[in-house]
Amino acid sequence: MSDQIILFDTTLRDGEQALSASLSVKEKVQIALALERMGIDIIEAGFPVSSPGDFDSVRQIAATIKNSRVCALSRAVQGDIDAAAQALNSAEQFRIHTFISTSDIHVQSKLKRDFGQVLEMATGAIRYARQFTDDVEFSCEDAGRTPIDNLCRMVEQAIKAGARTVNIPDTVGYTTPSEFGGIITNLFERVPNIDQAVISVHCHDDLGLSVANSIAALEAGARQVEGTINGIGERAGNAALEEIIMILKTRRDRFDFQCRAEPKEIYRTSQTISALCNMPIQSNKAIVGANAFSHSSGIHQDGVLKSQNTYEIMTPESIGLVRNTLNLTSRSGRHVIKHRMAELGYREGDFDLDVLYQRFLELADKKGQVFDYDMEALLFFENQRDDQAHYVLRQVNVQSGTNHFATGSVELQIGDTVVTEAATGNGPVDSVFKAIERATGQHIDLQSFDIGAQSGGHDALGKVDVTAEFDGRTFHGMGLSTDIIEASAQALLRIYNLIHRQQKINQQKAHKRFTEEA
Repeated sequence: MSDQIILFDTTLRDGEQALSASLSVKEKVQIALALERMGIDIIEAGFPVSSPGDFDSVRQIAATIKNSRVCALSRAVQGDIDAAAQALNSAEQFRIHTFISTSDIHVQSKLKRDFGQVLEMATGAIRYARQFTDDVEFSCEDAGRTPIDNLCRMVEQAIKAGARTVNIPDTVGYTTPSEFGGIITNLFERVPNIDQAVISVHCHDDLGLSVANSIAALEAGARQVEGTINGIGERAGNAALEEIIMILKTRRDRFDFQCRAEPKEIYRTSQTISALCNMPIQSNKAIVGANAFSHSSGIHQDGVLKSQNTYEIMTPESIGLVRNTLNLTSRSGRHVIKHRMAELGYREGDFDLDVLYQRFLELADKKGQVFDYDMEALLFFENQRDDQAHYVLRQVNVQSGTNHFATGSVELQIGDTVVTEAATGNGPVDSVFKAIERATGQHIDLQSFDIGAQSGGHDALGKVDVTAEFDGRTFHGMGLSTDIIEASAQALLRIYNLIHRQQKINQQKAHKRFTEEA
């Protein structure tokens, strides 16, 4: 049996299902590129039949990604499979992932069928998907609660129908490691054609056992593991792929497995996904949490100073967490910026040096000294900048004080027009938000407003995350600045630009329907 572990990431599908606001196509492509750079083998880009936006994002990711295989999800329904194949057809190689429930409770209560009918649907879907690609994955949804006889029968018939990967999900996070490993062992002992397919596992974290269950399955013979970065996903989330990667790397004395992942890309990818998905990482999260490499106990601190491996089983550098250094001022030239970004692991194609250097000078004028983490924050937010933005912030000003209403004024570029508005509020941010609402002429319902430091020190870059509801949909915006009021205005305008883009799409669809009907 091969010792190569295939990494299957479903951040853009299962992970995105748990978000308060959908990601834009640009954001999804950015995440896919980060996963590709990290060495993920299979990127599940979405569920194309679920929405036009998901279809478009899968299509664009399939056309962009070259070094990972792009996958799309479908139910065991021909229309779903058609949509997946159409969205993926620009990829050089792709996978169709089809699924159906197999547990008694799902078959009887959700599907309202018997197991024989479900078996026929599954094998029919696999054969149909094989018309588009020889790389078909089949998932037995809720396999963890499926009677073992039925599961063995389903796996055998799925492989016979043409599935080259068969996934055994613990969909509701119900099993324990010994139990789940036992299921995989049973399949290898009882399914006669199991050597003709890769067995995969997809574990959820409802009981906090997703990573442990995944590792137990690998020990029992599974060779593909599915999960998400930071463990995001439905309910309590999925197995965290960065944890599995570092377990395999750190415990090679126990697990003689290989995987293609580049561990030094873990931290950067984790931070990118956290920011884009507006899902903060808990401080004590394994591998990527803020406290993962910090030591508070005096005994621990003394030990680490004497020898790092006394209390650290891996180094921050091993996951790409660079020790931040003070190295740049407004006197630093373009060649210095280019060299420093290369040292941080960025390639020339990852950024526009002219634009990044201009943003650096603006920040250096405000802060005086710029750190590595400032440069990475600038690059990240520069990648979020919308060159086609309808609403652009030109100026923002506030007046506020104790026992006084705050007054905020904004100057916006709205299309080809410059608009200036002012408003009072119960604080500087509130007054600016009201001024922006006046300038745009559209009311949105604010749901959350969060402020965080994107870097360190009293002059840190402030990051603002805003979520708001408009016309039944939730939107997320981010802003970054040393001035928290400016960052707040940027975040809100990001939402207004997303709304404007959605309205244009709706108008185009309405016009198309009208033209077709006429």
